[in-house]
Amino acid sequence: MIPDGGDMSGLLAQAQAMQQQLMQAQQELAETEVQGSAGGDLVTATITGAGELIGLVIKPEAVDADDTETLADLVVAAVRDATNKSQALAAAKLGPLAGGLGGGGLPF
Repeated sequence: MIPDGGDMSGLLAQAQAMQQQLMQAQQELAETEVQGSAGGDLVTATITGAGELIGLVIKPEAVDADDTETLADLVVAAVRDATNKSQALAAAKLGPLAGGLGGGGLPF
C-alpha cells in the first residue's frame, strides 16, 4: 500500500536501484575468493564468495596411505572453514541490501 501522496514511480525507481545494487554485490561475491584450512594448513580449500569450491591443496605430509580417514576429515574441515568464511562475507555484503527489501531479508 502506498501512503497518501506516495509516488509510485519513485518507489519503483528505488526498488530498481536496490535490485541493481544487489546484483552488483552478488557479482562481486562471485569474483571473490575465500580460503579455509585445516590441520595447521595441511589442507587448504578455496571457495568463491558465492560458495563454489574452486581449489583444494593437500600438502604431501597430510597423505598417509594407511590413514585416509584423517585426510578426508581434513578436507571436510578445510571446505567447511572456507564455506563459513564465504557465508560470513556474503552476509556482510548482502545484509544491508537484503534487509531493505522488507520482511526478514533474503535467505542465504
